Amino acid sequence: MTAKKRYLLRIDPQLYDALQRWASDELRSVNAQREFLLSDAVRRAGRQSRQQPETAAEGGSEDDDGPDSASGGQ
Repeated sequence: MTAKKRYLLRIDPQLYDALQRWASDELRSVNAQREFLLSDAVRRAGRQSRQQPETAAEGGSEDDDGPDSASGGQ
């Protein structure tokens, strides 16, 4: 599997709570839900390159919400 890009995301606490509830309803981690929603938005806008795999749409199971996800590594 291709390594995923890490980044710091600052988000309003109320928006995060809503995203967390939505992710829970769909049996996803918050990270997988964010990736799913962003991939869907990019696809709908016609901005996804044809070479990118649509792995996020499959639900993804990586849970990268811990302290390391905010480190901005790699």
